[in-house]
Amino acid sequence: MSFFLVCLLLLSVLFLMKKKQNMKKQNKNLPPGPSKLPIIGNLHQLGTLPHHSLWNLSKKYGPVILLQLGGVPTVVVSSSEATRQVLRNHDLDSCSRPLLAGTGRLSYNYRDIAFAPYGNYWRKMRKICVLELFSTKKVQSFRFIREQEVASLIDSISQSSLSAIPVDLCEKMMSLTASITCRVAFGKRFERNEFDEGKFQEVVHEAMTMLGSFSASDFLPYIGWIIDRLSGLQGRLERSFHDLDGFYQQVIDQHLNTKETKHEEEQDITDVLLKLETNQTEIDAVKFTQSHIKAVFMVEWTLVLSLWFGLWQSLLGIQEQ
Repeated sequence: MSFFLVCLLLLSVLFLMKKKQNMKKQNKNLPPGPSKLPIIGNLHQLGTLPHHSLWNLSKKYGPVILLQLGGVPTVVVSSSEATRQVLRNHDLDSCSRPLLAGTGRLSYNYRDIAFAPYGNYWRKMRKICVLELFSTKKVQSFRFIREQEVASLIDSISQSSLSAIPVDLCEKMMSLTASITCRVAFGKRFERNEFDEGKFQEVVHEAMTMLGSFSASDFLPYIGWIIDRLSGLQGRLERSFHDLDGFYQQVIDQHLNTKETKHEEEQDITDVLLKLETNQTEIDAVKFTQSHIKAVFMVEWTLVLSLWFGLWQSLLGIQEQ
């Protein structure tokens, strides 16, 4: 029995020595970075403005630094030359977005094309979207919608000016992009039901907040989910998911209950996606389902909010000048 324990002890020591040697070899190729604390790593050094904190760290440690964000080793690149090497020479290693709790839940377990990891599934989903949804012919078929909504926006601003009423351009731009997306994707506005304009925008804003929120489970394995539950983040994420899922299901049901036959040029994006489901299209040996349709809807609203944020930033720049 004692001989067995001695052998086990020797094997453990050899294993630890080997592991330490391997770590030393790996550390020789690692970028520089600040010292880290147990468990949380360098999370405490990010501060309330992470981009400012990272910029300050890059001035001390160089354009390429290594941070330990909880249990996630993270390389931060902050120079144009290093970024060019990453995006050109190592594009396949860095083209996928990190698998986070918020994006995974709201994208129906990464069934979209914005957050899905690069691979066969992503390529097939991208092909479907390019050929069926974003082709030149399809985009041109929605031209009258864009013209009507822009004309409506201009008329609204004109009426406000005649009445000497201040105009919130940020709100108007958000309303414009949301209206165009609703009509293109869903075929109608949702102003006279439970998902009225104010409620719907509130739901979308909450979803975007969840996508960009800090989730402890993303950085602290084993214990992060406990922190998310105690902080209420997990509950907010689930409510946001169910609100959006209910809206998407309502859209799908309305299209399925519509008996009228639409010509190809009259079909909205939901009609096209439902046609793919009816034809039992397969993506990487998986049948195209309503979960895939809802995931594509999530991508559209991500693009809408990104466009709105860009317009908002531009308007702020104009106001500052």
